Amino acid sequence: MGSPLKFLLLGPLSVRLHAREVHVSAPRQRVVMATLLLNANHVVSVDRMARYVWDGAPPPSAAATVRTYVMRLRQALGEQAGARIVTRAPGYLIALTEEESDLGQFTAYRRRAACRAESGDLEGSSAELAKALELWRNDPLADIPSQTLHDVEGRYLHELRLQTMELRFDAELALNRHAELVPELWRLVREHPLREALVGRLMLALFRSGRQSEALDLYQRTRALLVEQLGAEPSADLREVQRRILADEDRPRPAAAALLPAATEPAPCWDNPGRPRPAQLPAVLPVLTARSEQLNDLHRILTAPQPPTGSVATAVVTGRGGTGKSALALRAAHALRGSFPHGQLFADLGAGRRPLPPGTVLCRFLTDLGVPRADIPADLAEREALYRSLTSGSRILVVLDNAHTSAQIRPLIPGSGGSRLLVTSRRRLADLDGAYAVTVPPLDEAASLELLGSIVGQARIAAEPQAARSVVTACAGLPLAIRIAGARQLERPHRSLSDLAERLSDTGRLLDELHTGDLGMRPSLDADHTALRRHPAGGIDPGVVFTALGATNASYTSRSRVGAMLRCSEERAEEALDALVEAHLLHPPRAGRYRLDPLLQAYAREHAQSADLGELVSQAALFGAQAAPVTRVG
Repeated sequence: MGSPLKFLLLGPLSVRLHAREVHVSAPRQRVVMATLLLNANHVVSVDRMARYVWDGAPPPSAAATVRTYVMRLRQALGEQAGARIVTRAPGYLIALTEEESDLGQFTAYRRRAACRAESGDLEGSSAELAKALELWRNDPLADIPSQTLHDVEGRYLHELRLQTMELRFDAELALNRHAELVPELWRLVREHPLREALVGRLMLALFRSGRQSEALDLYQRTRALLVEQLGAEPSADLREVQRRILADEDRPRPAAAALLPAATEPAPCWDNPGRPRPAQLPAVLPVLTARSEQLNDLHRILTAPQPPTGSVATAVVTGRGGTGKSALALRAAHALRGSFPHGQLFADLGAGRRPLPPGTVLCRFLTDLGVPRADIPADLAEREALYRSLTSGSRILVVLDNAHTSAQIRPLIPGSGGSRLLVTSRRRLADLDGAYAVTVPPLDEAASLELLGSIVGQARIAAEPQAARSVVTACAGLPLAIRIAGARQLERPHRSLSDLAERLSDTGRLLDELHTGDLGMRPSLDADHTALRRHPAGGIDPGVVFTALGATNASYTSRSRVGAMLRCSEERAEEALDALVEAHLLHPPRAGRYRLDPLLQAYAREHAQSADLGELVSQAALFGAQAAPVTRVG
């Protein structure tokens, strides 16, 4: 007889007591309950709950509020179910047997399947895996209002389900049930056309069903899709499946390794066929030919001979927001997938928002590498040690996008061996030991026109060359700005490029024009301004200097002009100007002159319009610039 109490997480969150639904309606209480269920029988700290409840930005009162939510959750669940939530420093745990949650049952079925496979009982292993998959009612966490929980735990559950499906397919293929698998595999491949593990299994099932031509056609279509969307060739595993089909080889292999080619070098930990091989690189836009030099640099750094023992070769792609750092890094990563057969890990550490803590990323990486959720240490140092132990001696590519500081990166450096680290950041991260910086500059005029032409059509560029040059000048050579401008033009096909150029020439409208859908230049500039390094007492606040430049509508300045305007020494003025350069809010000096491009002028002007400049504006005349009219926004 089953347990009268059931906590269901593999679909909409549900609690059932004697077949009666116990409803928890409060959204944040549901976040708390889901967090506890995902970590059943393990303590979840109040701080960790708060990060999930408030999506990474808990208020000062979070700890007390979380305790209130737990109290109300116990009340909503009732005496019998609520008693399972136990207070235990530094937080809470929910005490459950495997039978009392669908996730616990799922884990038990998987464990029994592995034992049966090890004893040679493939029939029994496949049956246990099928029972595990039957527990999934729908997408888990769909009714849980926490993006952070979705990003960390939802991804883990999604990957766990797909891996379980793949293990069952392997067992069924080893039992020669290939024909029965074809319809289900076709459906999954249509849902996940770039998941090469599923494509390979479908190819093998088709081949063994006497449909060799369909299997080879599927390979060619998948290859074309990979090249088109990711700029990468199929993995070594998928190429091996194609080779076996072409060679008419069909030798049965153990269930869990049915598609994996034999290892070519000793690496016992990673040769375990049950260990996940993550492939997490997102799709990416095509990279411009103007970036070929930077692509070559990344290829050289990431494929160089193994560095001295104890270190990991690291490339940092750096540059201003909107230059295409992420696209460049991902293009390089996709092109080099074959050099990292043990997988590719990816994390966005936070662009223009609260930085993602390394402990959160480590938790996700460890689960992606096959560590059971219950075995992940709570302590950051212990997580880091486990992560490095797991990745030591492997060949994994770790891609960290939008890093804020070197301290955020260090715990995520993989163990020594053949792994590589690829980072993108607006900062140069000069304090990251052993890292090679690859700077991505704005595009020159020719490359900018090429990009704009690829969006609106080269015929329009040829018809209005002067207007096209004005558009890309206003976009300051930033691919993001050019793509937005091109998209805006496509939204208004009845208007000319001259109309677009005229709208972009108005400093007051420029940032409003460079916005479409969820893309905009203002958030990118906001991120630079938020991260601006502030000087200690006695120094000049670079934010004040930036606002003053907006008040004067300056396109150029110098340390002497800023010193005169703010009545400070030229040395202090230079410190503030250099901080603006470091934050990409000012171009480096040439012959002593610092430059603001049209985007920076527009952004600085917005800050001046919303500031109480008063006497500062009148003082601006001291360095000979025409003060722009300052009107309050809002």
